[in-house]
Amino acid sequence: MALDGAIASACGLEGIRVDQAMVEEASEQAVAAFAPDVTRHMIETLCGNEPATVARVARRVEAMTGVLDAFQLRPGIEGLLDRLQKRGLVLAANEPRRERLERAGIARFFARDPDVPPAECILVGDRLDADIAPAKARGMATIQFRSGRWRRQRPRSAAETPDAVVTDVAELEAAIGDLLAR
Repeated sequence: MALDGAIASACGLEGIRVDQAMVEEASEQAVAAFAPDVTRHMIETLCGNEPATVARVARRVEAMTGVLDAFQLRPGIEGLLDRLQKRGLVLAANEPRRERLERAGIARFFARDPDVPPAECILVGDRLDADIAPAKARGMATIQFRSGRWRRQRPRSAAETPDAVVTDVAELEAAIGDLLAR
């Protein structure tokens, strides 16, 4: 929400009137297009793809959100991480995300440089293109956590089709249990 607000504000400072519905539509278009940079795609859409305006709005958005940390824990996730760790599972996260995990107070649950074969891994992610497809390509089981901007994203191929789809922490725990039982 903060990012969407920054985009709308930056457009407004450039004289481009946008309302919440327009921002939501730009978001939906970016997700449907599987845009690698959703923010940039939204800005381009709202600015009519005019390069100079897009560049100015993008700079304004970066200035407004550069220190923004929108990472929030879902209720119950810390308890789930604790239960998974107590079961002896190795939890891992991409190294660039480690700092976010530390700020959220959950880095203690995640191993550094785990040596686990991909076939023994379960990846949980919200994006089909950036999370699910690369993990499946490496031989991992996958769970799509439908949330936020990517909640309506649907697979375009078998390569992007997760093994399970969840929308809350209770469903996530059940899906992990089901995948471990296979």
